[in-house]
Amino acid sequence: MTETKEPLGISFTELLEVDSHPVSEILRQESNMAPGNTKVPAAVYHSQAWHDLEVEKLWSRVWQLVCLEEEIPQVGDYHVYDIAELSFLLVRTAPDQIKAYRNACLHRGRKLRETHGKGAINLRCAFHGWCWNNDGSLKEIPCEWDFPDIDTADYDLPEAAVDTWQGFVFINPDPQAAPLADFLVGLDTHFEQLPFTERYKAAHVSKIMPMNWKVCQEAFMESYHVVATHPTLMENLGDANSRYDVWHNHSRAISPHGVESPHLYGMPHYDRLDDGRQFAKWRHPMNGHLYERVEENRVKVTNLDGQDSFFDADGNWLEGNQTQADPHLCMWVGGPNLPGMDEIPLMTPNPPAELTEPGEIRAFLADQKRDLMRETYGDSIDFEKFADAQMIDAIFYSVFPNWSPWGCLNPIFYRFRPNGSDPETCIMEVMFFPPTPPSGRPEPAELTELGIDDDWTVATELGGLAKVFQQDSLNLPLVQKGLKAQLQQEVVFAAYNEQKIRHFYESYFAWLEVDETAVSVG
Repeated sequence: MTETKEPLGISFTELLEVDSHPVSEILRQESNMAPGNTKVPAAVYHSQAWHDLEVEKLWSRVWQLVCLEEEIPQVGDYHVYDIAELSFLLVRTAPDQIKAYRNACLHRGRKLRETHGKGAINLRCAFHGWCWNNDGSLKEIPCEWDFPDIDTADYDLPEAAVDTWQGFVFINPDPQAAPLADFLVGLDTHFEQLPFTERYKAAHVSKIMPMNWKVCQEAFMESYHVVATHPTLMENLGDANSRYDVWHNHSRAISPHGVESPHLYGMPHYDRLDDGRQFAKWRHPMNGHLYERVEENRVKVTNLDGQDSFFDADGNWLEGNQTQADPHLCMWVGGPNLPGMDEIPLMTPNPPAELTEPGEIRAFLADQKRDLMRETYGDSIDFEKFADAQMIDAIFYSVFPNWSPWGCLNPIFYRFRPNGSDPETCIMEVMFFPPTPPSGRPEPAELTELGIDDDWTVATELGGLAKVFQQDSLNLPLVQKGLKAQLQQEVVFAAYNEQKIRHFYESYFAWLEVDETAVSVG
Protein backbone atom coordinates (compact mmCIF):
# COMPACT_ATOMS: atom_id res chain seq x y z
CA MET A 1 0.00 0.00 0.00
CA THR A 2 1.46 3.37 -0.99
CA GLU A 3 1.48 6.23 1.50
CA THR A 4 -1.45 8.63 1.09
CA LYS A 5 -0.41 12.28 1.17
CA GLU A 6 -2.57 15.36 1.48
CA PRO A 7 -2.71 17.55 -1.66
CA LEU A 8 -0.52 20.64 -1.72
CA GLY A 9 -1.81 24.17 -1.99
CA ILE A 10 -4.91 26.02 -0.87
CA SER A 11 -8.22 24.17 -0.96
CA PHE A 12 -11.35 25.49 -2.63
CA THR A 13 -13.05 25.67 0.76
CA GLU A 14 -10.27 27.97 1.98
CA LEU A 15 -10.61 30.10 -1.14
CA LEU A 16 -14.28 30.64 -0.42
CA GLU A 17 -13.35 32.04 2.98
CA VAL A 18 -11.33 34.84 1.33
CA ASP A 19 -13.84 35.53 -1.47
CA SER A 20 -14.53 39.27 -1.77
CA HIS A 21 -18.25 38.77 -2.47
CA PRO A 22 -21.08 36.85 -0.78
CA VAL A 23 -20.83 33.10 -1.24
CA SER A 24 -24.04 31.13 -1.76
CA GLU A 25 -24.80 28.13 0.40
CA ILE A 26 -24.97 25.84 -2.62
CA LEU A 27 -21.38 26.80 -3.44
CA ARG A 28 -20.30 25.86 0.08
CA GLN A 29 -22.19 22.58 0.11
CA GLU A 30 -20.00 19.47 0.02
CA SER A 31 -21.16 15.96 -0.77
CA ASN A 32 -18.53 13.28 -1.26
CA MET A 33 -18.61 9.60 -2.10
CA ALA A 34 -17.03 7.09 0.24
CA PRO A 35 -13.30 6.73 -0.47
CA GLY A 36 -12.13 3.95 -2.73
CA ASN A 37 -11.02 3.25 -6.29
CA THR A 38 -13.81 2.21 -8.64
CA LYS A 39 -12.81 -0.43 -11.20
CA VAL A 40 -14.81 -1.21 -14.33
CA PRO A 41 -14.24 -3.72 -17.13
CA ALA A 42 -12.68 -2.24 -20.27
CA ALA A 43 -15.34 -4.02 -22.32
CA VAL A 44 -17.91 -1.35 -21.39
CA TYR A 45 -16.12 0.90 -23.90
CA HIS A 46 -15.86 -1.38 -26.92
CA SER A 47 -18.13 -4.40 -26.58
CA GLN A 48 -21.19 -4.65 -28.83
CA ALA A 49 -22.90 -6.62 -26.09
CA TRP A 50 -22.45 -3.75 -23.63
CA HIS A 51 -23.74 -1.29 -26.23
CA ASP A 52 -26.82 -3.44 -26.80
CA LEU A 53 -27.40 -3.63 -23.05
CA GLU A 54 -27.24 0.17 -22.84
CA VAL A 55 -29.92 0.45 -25.53
CA GLU A 56 -32.15 -2.04 -23.72
CA LYS A 57 -31.67 -0.92 -20.11
CA LEU A 58 -30.53 2.70 -20.27
CA TRP A 59 -31.52 4.59 -23.41
CA SER A 60 -34.93 2.88 -23.50
CA ARG A 61 -35.76 3.86 -19.91
CA VAL A 62 -33.89 6.99 -18.77
CA TRP A 63 -34.77 10.69 -18.98
CA GLN A 64 -32.63 12.39 -21.62
CA LEU A 65 -32.26 15.96 -22.81
CA VAL A 66 -33.40 16.55 -26.41
CA CYS A 67 -33.75 20.20 -27.41
CA LEU A 68 -35.03 23.61 -26.36
CA GLU A 69 -38.74 24.36 -26.21
CA GLU A 70 -38.10 27.41 -28.38
CA GLU A 71 -36.61 25.21 -31.13
CA ILE A 72 -40.11 23.91 -31.82
CA PRO A 73 -42.10 27.08 -31.02
CA GLN A 74 -45.17 26.72 -33.28
CA VAL A 75 -47.83 24.04 -33.57
CA GLY A 76 -46.63 21.52 -36.15
CA ASP A 77 -42.92 22.18 -35.54
CA TYR A 78 -40.95 18.99 -34.93
CA HIS A 79 -37.51 17.79 -33.82
CA VAL A 80 -35.80 14.46 -34.54
CA TYR A 81 -33.85 12.91 -31.68
CA ASP A 82 -31.64 9.88 -32.35
CA ILE A 83 -29.97 7.91 -29.59
CA ALA A 84 -28.06 4.76 -30.54
CA GLU A 85 -30.40 2.84 -32.87
CA LEU A 86 -33.49 4.52 -31.43
CA SER A 87 -35.21 7.50 -33.02
CA PHE A 88 -37.94 9.77 -31.67
CA LEU A 89 -40.00 12.53 -33.22
CA LEU A 90 -40.99 15.42 -30.97
CA VAL A 91 -43.94 17.46 -32.23
CA ARG A 92 -45.56 20.57 -30.79
CA THR A 93 -49.21 19.57 -30.90
CA ALA A 94 -50.61 22.63 -29.11
CA PRO A 95 -49.19 25.95 -27.86
CA ASP A 96 -48.60 24.36 -24.46
CA GLN A 97 -48.08 20.71 -25.43
CA ILE A 98 -45.24 18.67 -26.93
CA LYS A 99 -45.53 14.98 -27.72
CA ALA A 100 -42.84 12.44 -28.61
CA TYR A 101 -43.36 9.41 -30.85
CA ARG A 102 -41.23 6.54 -32.03
CA ASN A 103 -39.90 7.87 -35.32
CA ALA A 104 -40.89 4.88 -37.45
CA CYS A 105 -43.84 4.10 -39.68
CA LEU A 106 -46.02 1.30 -38.32
CA HIS A 107 -46.29 -0.18 -41.83
CA ARG A 108 -42.74 -0.91 -43.01
CA GLY A 109 -40.66 0.99 -40.48
CA ARG A 110 -39.39 3.93 -42.55
CA LYS A 111 -38.42 6.95 -40.49
CA LEU A 112 -41.29 9.42 -40.57
CA ARG A 113 -38.89 12.38 -40.50
CA GLU A 114 -35.15 12.44 -41.14
CA THR A 115 -34.47 15.88 -39.68
CA HIS A 116 -36.09 18.79 -37.88
CA GLY A 117 -38.81 20.85 -39.52
CA LYS A 118 -41.62 23.35 -39.10
CA GLY A 119 -45.32 23.62 -39.72
CA ALA A 120 -46.30 19.99 -40.30
CA ILE A 121 -50.02 19.56 -40.92
CA ASN A 122 -49.72 15.84 -40.38
CA LEU A 123 -47.07 13.10 -40.30
CA ARG A 124 -47.16 11.22 -43.58
CA CYS A 125 -44.68 8.45 -44.39
CA ALA A 126 -42.84 9.17 -47.64
CA PHE A 127 -42.72 5.45 -48.60
CA HIS A 128 -46.35 4.33 -48.96
CA GLY A 129 -48.24 7.31 -47.58
CA TRP A 130 -49.51 6.02 -44.25
CA CYS A 131 -50.44 9.16 -42.33
CA TRP A 132 -50.93 10.25 -38.73
CA ASN A 133 -52.32 13.43 -37.21
CA ASN A 134 -49.88 15.53 -35.25
CA ASP A 135 -51.41 14.22 -32.03
CA GLY A 136 -50.28 10.70 -33.03
CA SER A 137 -53.68 9.36 -33.99
CA LEU A 138 -53.92 7.39 -37.21
CA LYS A 139 -55.36 9.52 -40.02
CA GLU A 140 -55.14 7.45 -43.19
CA ILE A 141 -53.96 4.15 -44.66
CA PRO A 142 -53.87 4.19 -48.47
CA CYS A 143 -55.78 1.15 -49.76
CA GLU A 144 -57.03 0.46 -46.25
CA TRP A 145 -59.19 -2.34 -47.71
CA ASP A 146 -55.94 -4.26 -48.31
CA PHE A 147 -55.29 -4.65 -44.55
CA PRO A 148 -58.35 -6.61 -43.40
CA ASP A 149 -56.57 -8.19 -40.45
CA ILE A 150 -55.50 -5.06 -38.58
CA ASP A 151 -57.50 -2.98 -36.10
CA THR A 152 -56.80 0.66 -36.93
CA ALA A 153 -57.45 1.52 -33.27
CA ASP A 154 -54.15 -0.19 -32.49
CA TYR A 155 -52.16 1.90 -34.95
CA ASP A 156 -51.72 5.23 -33.24
CA LEU A 157 -48.05 6.23 -32.94
CA PRO A 158 -46.42 4.84 -29.77
CA GLU A 159 -45.53 7.67 -27.40
CA ALA A 160 -42.63 8.45 -25.08
CA ALA A 161 -42.96 10.51 -21.91
CA VAL A 162 -42.20 14.24 -22.32
CA ASP A 163 -41.39 16.92 -19.76
CA THR A 164 -39.44 20.18 -19.53
CA TRP A 165 -36.83 21.78 -17.25
CA GLN A 166 -35.67 25.39 -17.50
CA GLY A 167 -36.66 25.62 -21.16
CA PHE A 168 -35.23 22.23 -22.21
CA VAL A 169 -37.37 19.38 -23.51
CA PHE A 170 -36.72 15.89 -22.15
CA ILE A 171 -38.08 12.52 -23.20
CA ASN A 172 -38.19 9.14 -21.59
CA PRO A 173 -38.97 6.21 -23.92
CA ASP A 174 -40.63 4.49 -20.98
CA PRO A 175 -44.12 6.05 -20.71
CA GLN A 176 -44.38 4.66 -17.16
CA ALA A 177 -41.20 6.44 -15.98
CA ALA A 178 -41.17 8.37 -12.73
CA PRO A 179 -41.52 12.17 -13.23
CA LEU A 180 -38.61 14.21 -14.55
CA ALA A 181 -38.78 16.36 -11.41
CA ASP A 182 -37.92 13.30 -9.33
CA PHE A 183 -35.01 12.46 -11.65
CA LEU A 184 -33.54 15.99 -11.49
CA VAL A 185 -34.33 16.62 -7.84
CA GLY A 186 -31.99 19.23 -6.35
CA LEU A 187 -30.54 20.43 -9.66
CA ASP A 188 -32.63 23.63 -9.73
CA THR A 189 -30.85 25.02 -6.68
CA HIS A 190 -27.52 25.02 -8.51
CA PHE A 191 -28.90 27.30 -11.22
CA GLU A 192 -31.13 29.65 -9.22
CA GLN A 193 -29.00 32.75 -9.70
CA LEU A 194 -28.86 32.42 -13.49
CA PRO A 195 -31.34 29.80 -14.76
CA PHE A 196 -31.26 28.66 -18.38
CA THR A 197 -34.53 30.51 -18.97
CA GLU A 198 -32.37 33.66 -18.71
CA ARG A 199 -29.76 32.36 -21.17
CA TYR A 200 -29.83 31.63 -24.89
CA LYS A 201 -28.10 29.15 -27.19
CA ALA A 202 -25.34 31.15 -28.87
CA ALA A 203 -23.51 28.20 -30.48
CA HIS A 204 -24.13 24.52 -31.18
CA VAL A 205 -21.47 22.24 -32.67
CA SER A 206 -21.52 18.46 -33.01
CA LYS A 207 -18.59 16.27 -33.98
CA ILE A 208 -18.25 12.57 -34.68
CA MET A 209 -15.50 11.30 -32.38
CA PRO A 210 -13.59 8.00 -32.81
CA MET A 211 -14.23 6.61 -29.34
CA ASN A 212 -17.03 5.30 -27.14
CA TRP A 213 -19.35 8.00 -25.74
CA LYS A 214 -18.24 7.21 -22.19
CA VAL A 215 -14.53 7.59 -23.04
CA CYS A 216 -15.35 10.98 -24.52
CA GLN A 217 -17.60 12.12 -21.67
CA GLU A 218 -15.21 11.05 -18.93
CA ALA A 219 -12.50 13.36 -20.31
CA PHE A 220 -14.74 16.30 -19.45
CA MET A 221 -15.71 15.16 -15.95
CA GLU A 222 -12.44 15.85 -14.12
CA SER A 223 -9.43 18.15 -13.95
CA TYR A 224 -7.01 15.33 -13.13
CA HIS A 225 -5.83 15.28 -16.77
CA VAL A 226 -4.80 18.96 -16.84
CA VAL A 227 -1.21 18.31 -15.73
CA ALA A 228 -0.50 16.12 -18.77
CA THR A 229 -3.01 17.32 -21.35
CA HIS A 230 -3.43 21.08 -20.79
CA PRO A 231 -0.06 22.54 -19.69
CA THR A 232 -1.27 25.98 -20.79
CA LEU A 233 -3.69 25.98 -17.82
CA MET A 234 -1.31 24.96 -15.06
CA GLU A 235 -0.02 28.39 -14.01
CA ASN A 236 -3.53 29.64 -13.25
CA LEU A 237 -5.62 26.58 -12.36
CA GLY A 238 -5.62 24.62 -9.12
CA ASP A 239 -6.32 21.39 -10.98
CA ALA A 240 -5.39 18.86 -8.30
CA ASN A 241 -7.24 20.91 -5.66
CA SER A 242 -10.57 20.87 -7.47
CA ARG A 243 -13.72 20.32 -5.41
CA TYR A 244 -15.84 17.32 -6.43
CA ASP A 245 -19.36 16.74 -5.14
CA VAL A 246 -22.05 14.20 -5.96
CA TRP A 247 -25.79 14.13 -5.38
CA HIS A 248 -28.73 12.12 -6.74
CA ASN A 249 -28.39 12.13 -10.55
CA HIS A 250 -25.94 15.01 -10.85
CA SER A 251 -22.41 15.84 -9.77
CA ARG A 252 -20.20 18.92 -9.72
CA ALA A 253 -16.55 19.83 -10.11
CA ILE A 254 -15.05 23.23 -9.28
CA SER A 255 -11.51 23.99 -10.43
CA PRO A 256 -10.23 27.28 -8.96
CA HIS A 257 -8.62 29.93 -11.13
CA GLY A 258 -6.06 32.48 -10.03
CA VAL A 259 -3.97 29.87 -8.21
CA GLU A 260 -1.27 27.71 -9.70
CA SER A 261 -1.40 23.96 -10.05
CA PRO A 262 -0.04 22.11 -7.02
CA HIS A 263 2.08 20.16 -9.50
CA LEU A 264 4.24 23.30 -9.85
CA TYR A 265 5.00 23.58 -6.13
CA GLY A 266 8.73 23.36 -5.44
CA MET A 267 9.63 23.66 -9.13
CA PRO A 268 11.48 26.52 -10.87
CA HIS A 269 9.19 29.34 -11.97
CA TYR A 270 9.73 31.26 -15.19
CA ASP A 271 9.06 34.89 -16.06
CA ARG A 272 6.09 35.67 -18.25
CA LEU A 273 7.04 35.83 -21.94
CA ASP A 274 6.93 39.46 -23.10
CA ASP A 275 6.59 38.27 -26.70
CA GLY A 276 4.43 35.27 -25.89
CA ARG A 277 1.43 34.51 -28.08
CA GLN A 278 -1.65 32.74 -26.85
CA PHE A 279 -1.81 30.17 -29.62
CA ALA A 280 1.68 30.35 -31.10
CA LYS A 281 4.42 30.82 -28.48
CA TRP A 282 4.44 29.34 -24.98
CA ARG A 283 6.94 28.45 -22.29
CA HIS A 284 6.25 25.03 -20.80
CA PRO A 285 5.52 25.67 -17.11
CA MET A 286 7.22 22.48 -15.91
CA ASN A 287 10.54 22.51 -17.77
CA GLY A 288 10.87 26.04 -19.16
CA HIS A 289 11.22 24.98 -22.80
CA LEU A 290 9.90 27.41 -25.41
CA TYR A 291 7.35 26.13 -27.93
CA GLU A 292 6.91 28.34 -30.98
CA ARG A 293 4.83 27.93 -34.11
CA VAL A 294 6.90 27.99 -37.29
CA GLU A 295 3.94 27.15 -39.48
CA GLU A 296 1.01 24.78 -39.23
CA ASN A 297 2.27 21.33 -38.20
CA ARG A 298 5.81 22.55 -37.48
CA VAL A 299 6.89 23.58 -33.97
CA LYS A 300 10.26 24.84 -32.78
CA VAL A 301 11.17 23.75 -29.24
CA THR A 302 14.03 25.64 -27.59
CA ASN A 303 15.53 24.12 -24.46
CA LEU A 304 17.13 26.00 -21.55
CA ASP A 305 20.53 25.82 -23.28
CA GLY A 306 19.14 27.66 -26.31
CA GLN A 307 19.19 24.60 -28.59
CA ASP A 308 16.39 24.30 -31.16
CA SER A 309 14.60 21.12 -32.19
CA PHE A 310 11.55 20.69 -34.39
CA PHE A 311 8.37 18.60 -34.04
CA ASP A 312 5.06 18.21 -35.80
CA ALA A 313 1.74 19.12 -34.19
CA ASP A 314 1.38 15.63 -32.69
CA GLY A 315 4.75 15.90 -30.98
CA ASN A 316 6.63 13.65 -33.39
CA TRP A 317 10.33 14.49 -33.75
CA LEU A 318 11.44 16.05 -37.03
CA GLU A 319 15.00 17.29 -36.41
CA GLY A 320 17.36 18.52 -33.68
CA ASN A 321 19.11 17.11 -30.61
CA GLN A 322 15.98 16.96 -28.46
CA THR A 323 13.89 14.00 -29.57
CA GLN A 324 10.98 14.23 -27.10
CA ALA A 325 8.45 17.02 -26.65
CA ASP A 326 5.07 17.57 -25.02
CA PRO A 327 2.56 16.53 -27.72
CA HIS A 328 -0.23 18.63 -26.23
CA LEU A 329 1.79 21.83 -26.26
CA CYS A 330 2.94 20.98 -29.79
CA MET A 331 -0.73 20.66 -30.75
CA TRP A 332 -1.56 23.92 -28.97
CA VAL A 333 0.95 26.01 -30.93
CA GLY A 334 1.28 23.87 -34.07
CA GLY A 335 -2.24 22.63 -34.74
CA PRO A 336 -4.73 24.33 -37.06
CA ASN A 337 -5.58 27.88 -35.99
CA LEU A 338 -8.41 30.19 -36.79
CA PRO A 339 -7.47 33.20 -38.96
CA GLY A 340 -5.59 35.80 -36.90
CA MET A 341 -4.93 33.45 -34.00
CA ASP A 342 -1.19 33.26 -34.61
CA GLU A 343 -0.56 36.83 -33.48
CA ILE A 344 -2.86 37.07 -30.44
CA PRO A 345 -0.75 38.03 -27.39
CA LEU A 346 -0.87 35.99 -24.21
CA MET A 347 -4.32 36.11 -22.67
CA THR A 348 -3.44 34.37 -19.42
CA PRO A 349 -4.15 36.31 -16.19
CA ASN A 350 -1.53 38.91 -15.32
CA PRO A 351 -2.43 40.56 -12.00
CA PRO A 352 -0.32 43.42 -10.61
CA ALA A 353 2.84 42.25 -8.89
CA GLU A 354 1.82 43.80 -5.56
CA LEU A 355 -1.11 41.36 -5.32
CA THR A 356 0.32 38.24 -3.72
CA GLU A 357 -2.47 36.68 -1.65
CA PRO A 358 -4.86 34.26 -3.39
CA GLY A 359 -7.94 36.21 -2.29
CA GLU A 360 -6.52 39.48 -3.66
CA ILE A 361 -5.53 37.93 -6.98
CA ARG A 362 -8.88 36.21 -7.44
CA ALA A 363 -10.81 39.37 -6.54
CA PHE A 364 -8.80 41.30 -9.14
CA LEU A 365 -9.49 38.72 -11.84
CA ALA A 366 -13.17 38.52 -10.91
CA ASP A 367 -13.53 42.31 -11.09
CA GLN A 368 -11.92 42.26 -14.53
CA LYS A 369 -14.54 39.72 -15.60
CA ARG A 370 -17.36 41.80 -14.09
CA ASP A 371 -16.17 44.90 -15.95
CA LEU A 372 -15.88 42.97 -19.22
CA MET A 373 -19.38 41.54 -18.91
CA ARG A 374 -20.86 44.94 -18.05
CA GLU A 375 -19.70 46.11 -21.48
CA THR A 376 -22.29 43.72 -22.93
CA TYR A 377 -24.97 43.54 -20.25
CA GLY A 378 -24.81 46.95 -18.57
CA ASP A 379 -27.03 47.02 -15.49
CA SER A 380 -29.35 44.27 -16.73
CA ILE A 381 -27.46 41.76 -14.58
CA ASP A 382 -26.21 42.48 -11.07
CA PHE A 383 -22.74 40.97 -11.25
CA GLU A 384 -22.06 41.94 -7.65
CA LYS A 385 -24.40 39.15 -6.51
CA PHE A 386 -21.97 36.55 -7.85
CA ALA A 387 -19.02 35.41 -5.78
CA ASP A 388 -15.53 35.67 -7.25
CA ALA A 389 -15.61 31.88 -7.56
CA GLN A 390 -18.72 32.09 -9.73
CA MET A 391 -17.11 34.71 -11.94
CA ILE A 392 -13.81 32.98 -12.71
CA ASP A 393 -13.76 29.34 -11.61
CA ALA A 394 -14.55 26.34 -13.81
CA ILE A 395 -17.79 24.99 -12.31
CA PHE A 396 -18.90 22.05 -14.38
CA TYR A 397 -21.76 19.66 -13.72
CA SER A 398 -22.57 16.21 -15.05
CA VAL A 399 -26.19 15.12 -15.17
CA PHE A 400 -26.80 11.42 -15.67
CA PRO A 401 -26.50 9.95 -18.17
CA ASN A 402 -24.90 12.28 -20.73
CA TRP A 403 -25.15 16.06 -20.40
CA SER A 404 -22.91 18.61 -18.73
CA PRO A 405 -24.02 22.19 -18.05
CA TRP A 406 -21.43 24.61 -16.66
CA GLY A 407 -22.33 26.83 -13.75
CA CYS A 408 -23.26 30.49 -13.54
CA LEU A 409 -21.54 32.76 -16.05
CA ASN A 410 -19.56 30.13 -17.91
CA PRO A 411 -21.59 29.38 -21.06
CA ILE A 412 -20.18 25.91 -21.89
CA PHE A 413 -22.63 23.01 -22.20
CA TYR A 414 -21.86 19.45 -23.41
CA ARG A 415 -23.87 16.42 -24.50
CA PHE A 416 -22.48 12.99 -25.47
CA ARG A 417 -24.32 10.29 -27.43
CA PRO A 418 -23.48 6.94 -28.99
CA ASN A 419 -23.18 7.14 -32.76
CA GLY A 420 -25.83 4.71 -33.95
CA SER A 421 -24.98 1.07 -33.29
CA ASP A 422 -21.19 1.57 -33.27
CA PRO A 423 -19.76 1.34 -29.72
CA GLU A 424 -16.43 2.79 -30.89
CA THR A 425 -17.64 6.16 -32.17
CA CYS A 426 -19.81 8.82 -30.61
CA ILE A 427 -21.32 12.26 -31.11
CA MET A 428 -19.92 15.04 -28.92
CA GLU A 429 -21.92 18.24 -28.82
CA VAL A 430 -20.73 21.63 -27.56
CA MET A 431 -23.17 24.45 -26.91
CA PHE A 432 -22.79 27.95 -25.47
CA PHE A 433 -25.48 29.38 -23.19
CA PRO A 434 -24.49 32.95 -22.18
CA PRO A 435 -26.95 35.28 -20.43
CA THR A 436 -29.65 36.81 -22.60
CA PRO A 437 -28.55 40.32 -23.68
CA PRO A 438 -30.60 43.42 -22.77
CA SER A 439 -31.64 43.82 -26.42
CA GLY A 440 -33.72 40.63 -26.24
CA ARG A 441 -33.46 36.90 -26.68
CA PRO A 442 -31.73 35.89 -29.94
CA GLU A 443 -32.88 32.88 -31.92
CA PRO A 444 -31.16 29.61 -30.95
CA ALA A 445 -27.97 29.03 -32.94
CA GLU A 446 -28.07 26.63 -35.87
CA LEU A 447 -26.15 23.37 -35.59
CA THR A 448 -22.67 23.09 -37.14
CA GLU A 449 -21.86 19.45 -37.86
CA LEU A 450 -18.24 18.26 -37.99
CA GLY A 451 -17.18 14.92 -39.39
CA ILE A 452 -14.75 12.52 -37.81
CA ASP A 453 -11.78 14.03 -39.71
CA ASP A 454 -12.73 17.71 -39.31
CA ASP A 455 -10.64 19.80 -36.95
CA TRP A 456 -12.47 21.64 -34.19
CA THR A 457 -11.32 24.98 -35.61
CA VAL A 458 -13.67 24.44 -38.58
CA ALA A 459 -16.38 25.54 -36.13
CA THR A 460 -15.22 29.15 -35.85
CA GLU A 461 -17.96 29.94 -33.33
CA LEU A 462 -16.00 27.96 -30.71
CA GLY A 463 -13.13 30.45 -30.76
CA GLY A 464 -10.18 29.53 -28.57
CA LEU A 465 -12.03 26.62 -26.95
CA ALA A 466 -11.43 24.67 -30.16
CA LYS A 467 -7.73 24.59 -29.24
CA VAL A 468 -8.54 22.89 -25.93
CA PHE A 469 -10.56 20.26 -27.79
CA GLN A 470 -7.59 19.66 -30.10
CA GLN A 471 -5.57 18.63 -27.06
CA ASP A 472 -8.28 16.33 -25.73
CA SER A 473 -8.79 14.84 -29.19
CA LEU A 474 -5.12 13.86 -29.25
CA ASN A 475 -5.73 11.53 -26.29
CA LEU A 476 -9.13 10.04 -26.77
CA PRO A 477 -8.76 7.93 -29.95
CA LEU A 478 -5.66 6.40 -28.36
CA VAL A 479 -7.62 5.63 -25.20
CA GLN A 480 -10.15 3.74 -27.31
CA LYS A 481 -7.41 1.72 -28.98
CA GLY A 482 -5.43 1.17 -25.80
CA LEU A 483 -8.41 -0.18 -23.91
CA LYS A 484 -8.46 -3.20 -26.21
CA ALA A 485 -4.70 -3.65 -25.84
CA GLN A 486 -4.79 -3.76 -22.03
CA LEU A 487 -3.72 -7.02 -20.47
CA GLN A 488 -5.81 -6.60 -17.32
CA GLN A 489 -8.90 -5.37 -19.25
CA GLU A 490 -9.88 -3.14 -16.37
CA VAL A 491 -10.01 0.62 -15.79
CA VAL A 492 -9.39 2.11 -12.35
CA PHE A 493 -10.64 5.54 -11.27
CA ALA A 494 -9.14 7.80 -8.61
CA ALA A 495 -10.95 7.96 -5.28
CA TYR A 496 -11.35 11.75 -5.30
CA ASN A 497 -10.21 13.43 -8.53
CA GLU A 498 -12.30 11.04 -10.62
CA GLN A 499 -15.18 10.98 -8.18
CA LYS A 500 -17.68 12.26 -10.74
CA ILE A 501 -16.86 9.30 -12.98
CA ARG A 502 -17.18 6.90 -10.04
CA HIS A 503 -20.59 8.42 -9.34
CA PHE A 504 -21.56 7.96 -12.99
CA TYR A 505 -20.71 4.25 -12.88
CA GLU A 506 -22.61 3.78 -9.66
CA SER A 507 -25.73 4.90 -11.53
CA TYR A 508 -24.74 3.27 -14.82
CA PHE A 509 -24.43 -0.25 -13.41
CA ALA A 510 -27.63 0.18 -11.40
CA TRP A 511 -29.56 1.10 -14.55
CA LEU A 512 -28.04 -1.76 -16.51
CA GLU A 513 -28.91 -4.14 -13.64
CA VAL A 514 -25.46 -5.66 -13.86
CA ASP A 515 -24.26 -8.10 -11.22
CA GLU A 516 -21.87 -6.60 -8.67
CA THR A 517 -19.00 -8.76 -9.95
CA ALA A 518 -18.83 -6.54 -13.05
CA VAL A 519 -17.77 -3.51 -11.04
CA SER A 520 -15.69 -3.22 -7.92
CA VAL A 521 -14.73 -0.60 -5.39
CA GLY A 522 -11.49 -1.23 -3.52
